[in-house]
Amino acid sequence: MIRYIRWCAWFCALLLAALLVNVARVQVWEAAAYGANPANKRPAVQRYAEPRGDILVDGRPVTGSRDSGQLLRYERTYANGPLYAPVTGFSSQTYGTSLLERAEDAILSGTDPGLSAFPLWYELARGRPSGGNAETTVRAAAQRAAYTGLAGRRGAAVALEPDTGRILALVSSPSYDPAALSGTGGSVKAAWARLNADPARPMLNRALRETYPPGSTFKIVTAAAALDAGVVTDVDAPTQTPDPYPLPGTSTLLPNAATGCQDASMAEAVQWSCNTVMAKIGVRVGLRAMVDAARRFGFNEGGLRVPAWVSRSNFDTDMSPDQLALSSIGQFNTTATPLQMAMVAAAVANGGELASPHLVDRTTQDDGDQVRRGQQRSLGRAMNPATALRLQEMMVQVVENGTGRNAAIPGAVVGGKTGTAQHGVGNAGTPYAWFIGWAKAEDAPRPGVAVAVVVEDAEAHRGDISGNGAAAPIARAVMEAALEAR
Repeated sequence: MIRYIRWCAWFCALLLAALLVNVARVQVWEAAAYGANPANKRPAVQRYAEPRGDILVDGRPVTGSRDSGQLLRYERTYANGPLYAPVTGFSSQTYGTSLLERAEDAILSGTDPGLSAFPLWYELARGRPSGGNAETTVRAAAQRAAYTGLAGRRGAAVALEPDTGRILALVSSPSYDPAALSGTGGSVKAAWARLNADPARPMLNRALRETYPPGSTFKIVTAAAALDAGVVTDVDAPTQTPDPYPLPGTSTLLPNAATGCQDASMAEAVQWSCNTVMAKIGVRVGLRAMVDAARRFGFNEGGLRVPAWVSRSNFDTDMSPDQLALSSIGQFNTTATPLQMAMVAAAVANGGELASPHLVDRTTQDDGDQVRRGQQRSLGRAMNPATALRLQEMMVQVVENGTGRNAAIPGAVVGGKTGTAQHGVGNAGTPYAWFIGWAKAEDAPRPGVAVAVVVEDAEAHRGDISGNGAAAPIARAVMEAALEAR
C-alpha cells in the first residue's frame, strides 16, 4: 500500500511540476506573444484606465481626459482642437496616436521610467504612475495669428525662435478636431472615413509633412551659396544677365515676372525677385557647391524630428546646367516643407548658425517636477556670419522697398523674401504663394522670430496670387504676435 501511495505522490509531484513549467512558459516565455494578441483587451483596458497627461501651451493644457464610463474608461478631449491639431495630433482608442501625442506617448500615458523614482516597483506591481505633461514651445498668440490668417485656405505657417530653434507656431490649414477620433464606435469610424475622404486632406500636417516647390524664396539659399563660394563678391555689381535668360544648353528662354532685371545686381535680383539673375548665379556657383549649400540649410537630410518626424526637403544632386538654373530659383525638382523654409530664414537671422527646431520645451510629472528638458542644439553653420549679415541687409530691402512690403511692422526691423511657385504639368497649376522672413524689435539685440508661410489658394485668380499679397500679411501678423509675446 505504501508503495502505491509513494507512486501516487510522485505522479502528483510530476503533475505539479508540469503545471509550474506551463505557468512559467505562459508567464515568461510566451508573455509577449499573449500580450500582443489582438484578442487580449487587458493592455487597452489598462492603458485607458487612468487619465492621460496633458500637452501644454503657454503653461495651459490644450488637452484633457473625459470619463466615458465605458470599458476603455478615459477618452481624450481637446480645447480648441482645430487650432492645435497640427501640434498635438490625435490620441484615439480606435486609431492610435499621431504627432506629439505619439512622440511623447510614454510620458503622457505614464509608462516612461523617468516619471517615477522607483520604476522597478511599478513594473513588479504591474501598475504605473500618473501620466506626465509635455510643455510645448508654442506661443498661443502666434499660433492663433497664423490660424486666423490662413482662414481655412490650404497652406501652412511656421514660426521659429532663430537662436534656440523653439517652434513658436505650427499651423496647417484646413484643420480638423481630433476629439472626433478620441473614442470608439460608429461615430468615430464615420469621422475617420470622412476626414480621410476629404479632398482638402485636413489630417495632413502641411507644415511638417507636405513638400512644395519653394519658388523664389529659395533664392536666399542661392545667394548664400554665391557669397560663401566667392562667386559674388559685390552684391551691388551688375551681373551682365540678359532678360530673358537662355537656359544653358537649350533654346529655352527664362523670363522674369518683374521688370528692370536686365544686368541687375544680386541685391536688386533679391529685392525684385529676378529669375534670370539668380538662375545665372546658380549655374556659376556650380552643382557641387549648390548641393553643399542646400545641405547645410537642411535639404536632402532625412531623419529630422521635432519630435514628430518631418518630410525630407529635396535639392537634386545630379542635374544638367539648365536644370540647375531652374533649381536655383526653387523650381524643377526642388521641394521644401514650410518648416524647412522657416529654417532658412532662421539661419539668416541667427548669423548663419542653424538651430535644430523643436516643439517640446520640457516634460514633467503630473505634479510639475521636471523629467526632461528639451534639447537645444545646433545643426551646424549654414553660411558664414558675413554672408548672413549681407543677406539680412538684402532681405530688409525686400520688405522696405521691394516685393515684400506687406510684411512691414511698425517699430520693428523686418527682412523677408516673397515667392510665387509654379507647379503642375506645364506649370498649369494655380501657383503657391510664399513668404519667408524674420523680425527684430527695434530695441532687441537680435531677431526674435523667423517665419515661413505658404498659401495654396485654388479659388484665387491666377494673376492675383503673389507672396506679398497672400502670404506676407499672415507672416506679419505671426511675427507681430511672436515679438509681443517675448
